[in-house]
Amino acid sequence: MTRGFEVVSSYADKDVHVPYRTTKQAAGYDFESAVDFTVPSIWKLNFLRVLWAIRHQKDVSEEEAVKARAILKPFLIPTGIKAYMGADEVLILANRSSNPLKRGLVIPNGIGVIDADYYNNDNNEGEIFMQVLNFGLTDTLVKKGDRIGQGIFLNYLTADNEIQPKQQRKGGFGSSGQ
Repeated sequence: MTRGFEVVSSYADKDVHVPYRTTKQAAGYDFESAVDFTVPSIWKLNFLRVLWAIRHQKDVSEEEAVKARAILKPFLIPTGIKAYMGADEVLILANRSSNPLKRGLVIPNGIGVIDADYYNNDNNEGEIFMQVLNFGLTDTLVKKGDRIGQGIFLNYLTADNEIQPKQQRKGGFGSSGQ
């Protein structure tokens, strides 16, 4: 097997679907939410107050700073899926074009990167989560089975003169460094 998807063991009996392409020429495999999930709107979390403070370079208390950071902390929607691929491949997670328009959902860093060594890691078995923020005016309910993103397998290149990394992945989501 060269590349593909599997359901993680904790979702084995929960009717989770492996990602799929919806048309013959689609590059992306659609990922579905493994659960019902509510993504709160950033607007109800005092986002305008934070923007005002930033714009006017006002000092904010430590408590307000903590709240401000929490407003823009992405939510992780579980997919119940893991991906395997070749050592020189990566799975890029991208938003669906309908998500910002219909749901107000965006991927905060634009894309997600799933490395080949994320598969079957000790922390979470390599489960893929879609990171999202809700810029819509109201909370968004994502139902189990709703398509929430897409994944595209790609080959990548390395530099001729790179110093070969010696570190092995030891964990799950975000474990390769800050």
